[in-house]
Amino acid sequence: MATQDLTQIAREIVTTYTAGDWTAFKDLLTPDATYDEVGTQRKIQGADSVVSALQGWKKAMTDSGGTVSKTFASGDMVALEITWQGTQNGTFTGPTGTIPPSGKRQTTRAAMIVQFQGNKIREIHHYFDMVSFLSQIGAMPTAGART
Repeated sequence: MATQDLTQIAREIVTTYTAGDWTAFKDLLTPDATYDEVGTQRKIQGADSVVSALQGWKKAMTDSGGTVSKTFASGDMVALEITWQGTQNGTFTGPTGTIPPSGKRQTTRAAMIVQFQGNKIREIHHYFDMVSFLSQIGAMPTAGART
């Protein structure tokens, strides 16, 4: 498959998440797809489990979505540079526990490395700054703040 086609499919990760179209999102994945969410240290196996994990993010920030600013493709891999935005208007469950809704808006830059098997996504490695995210929603002090 042409790298341009794989790049478009990889972009659909962001498009379908933003739209909350979980059927279309799941259709992008192989049944045994892996999602490695480096910021939370979660590694999730299986298309249904990946969808469930991302639904958790959407429940915590119902208006959340992403914008892809750059892409790079080589062979069966695509890299995306993404800016995620959303208001934490729902409960967020993360590595530090459960965080009640803060009503605060966040903008978090990220990179995603996507590996394909044919025209389906086999692996997603999602890198983002969890400290910046948690600081923006008020779950931890900002860098340089006095205690």
